[in-house]
Amino acid sequence: MTPLLSFANVGKRFPDGGREITVLDGVSFEVEAGVFVGLYGARRSGKSTLLRLAAGIERPDTGTVRFDGRVLSTMTGSQRGRLLRRDLAFMASGDWRPNPGESVVDHVAMSLGSEGLTVRDARRRALGALERVGVTATCGSEPAGSLSLAERTLVMLARALVHDPRVLLVDEPAVMPSLSDRNRFYVLLRELAGERNMALLVVSEEMGALQGAGVMMSISDGEVCTTEERGTVVPLPRRSAGGAERPGR
Repeated sequence: MTPLLSFANVGKRFPDGGREITVLDGVSFEVEAGVFVGLYGARRSGKSTLLRLAAGIERPDTGTVRFDGRVLSTMTGSQRGRLLRRDLAFMASGDWRPNPGESVVDHVAMSLGSEGLTVRDARRRALGALERVGVTATCGSEPAGSLSLAERTLVMLARALVHDPRVLLVDEPAVMPSLSDRNRFYVLLRELAGERNMALLVVSEEMGALQGAGVMMSISDGEVCTTEERGTVVPLPRRSAGGAERPGR
């Protein structure tokens, strides 16, 4: 069976002054539908770059990233955009950019603008997604820019889920000041993935965010290792590009 998401010997480099640094080197793994995969790594280990490659936002310098058998780097920009609006959802705290004066429900509904829905239907779906993540209907009418950090994270999750994606990619899932808020959010992520048979790939430097993962991986110096195998992520044979310097990003 074709894996939902696969990396095959993927490498990624970035310029650094007069040299290049290797952020990912020969990374290979496969993810099947419905599996929660946790990727642990320190800051600048390359985990955010890996997630952006999985979403098709970045292109690999070597190797191949596939979604449902399709090579992401050979798609046009519009094809990758449609993939991100339908089958893949990418969530990162730095991507919070509501329009001035935009309400919470409209911020979520606007992400459905290309799906041919009426404004009324888009708002109905947005309200359903907000309700499921625990944002009340009264909060939906408030300006998105007025939300607390915890509320903002939940609204970003609703915006990601409103498309009913097959894969949810989450970069540092809950940058919240309260430990209890973070733990509730982690539980919610696991519940939603189970309800929807949705593959969940979470990258974090906090182990609490990865509790309950079917498969745990770790990343260091651009290399990914499977440290615990209870699900269906299958590491592929790794072919190193050889002794290049590999600081992360």
